[in-house]
Amino acid sequence: MTKRKKVKGSVKKVIKPVLPNEPEKVEIQIHEADEVYKEMRIENVVTDEKGKKDSLKQGEDVEIVVEADPDSNKRKP
Repeated sequence: MTKRKKVKGSVKKVIKPVLPNEPEKVEIQIHEADEVYKEMRIENVVTDEKGKKDSLKQGEDVEIVVEADPDSNKRKP
């Protein structure tokens, strides 16, 4: 069984690339995280339910899904 947790967040800012060949990024604030871990940056490419690529906008609410494959968490004897 896959372990999964959803947490809520929001897009704090959209970060334009310094160089044209670099991707745009978004900074996401994770509401339920400890203060020191509240922000993460990811490439600003998402897909909708139909598989179409899109991007996030500043202020948009998001859900972050943390998922663990149970086979990768086996303890060694």
